[in-house]
Amino acid sequence: MPSFLTPDFGLLFWMLIAFLVVFGILAKFGFPAIINMVEERKKFIDESLQSAREANEKLANIKAESDAILKEARQQQSQILKDATAMRDKIIREAKDKAASEGNRILEDARLQIEAERDKAKRQSREEVADLSIKIASQVIARNLQQDEEQVAWIDRMLDELTATKQSQQ
Repeated sequence: MPSFLTPDFGLLFWMLIAFLVVFGILAKFGFPAIINMVEERKKFIDESLQSAREANEKLANIKAESDAILKEARQQQSQILKDATAMRDKIIREAKDKAASEGNRILEDARLQIEAERDKAKRQSREEVADLSIKIASQVIARNLQQDEEQVAWIDRMLDELTATKQSQQ
């Protein structure tokens, strides 16, 4: 009695031959194509991993370079700020020195001008006193007054008149 669970020898033989034929066809045509695809996929994955490693290395190098450039830029910025501060201090110091020397020069000029004006005023005062003395003396002599009291009173009156005249002229 044929059972579904126990195969017949003829069926087994033909199944084995069909299996060997299919296996032979697959071995000759299918497996090499599958193996080539798997190898290509493996090669692509390996190349992708290698590219990723190289990209990570380049990224690390770029990061190191950017850090170095940033550090150098900060140093240059610091140096520029120091130079600018030094230049500002120098300009301020020079301006103060120039202002002080200019102020001293102006003060010296003013002092010399005041001294010249004072000398001029002294000369004018002396000239006026001399003129007044000469006028008073000439008038005193011209009148040839007899008494000293009259002469003193007359001299006082003349001085008052000349002083009033000078004040009105100014």
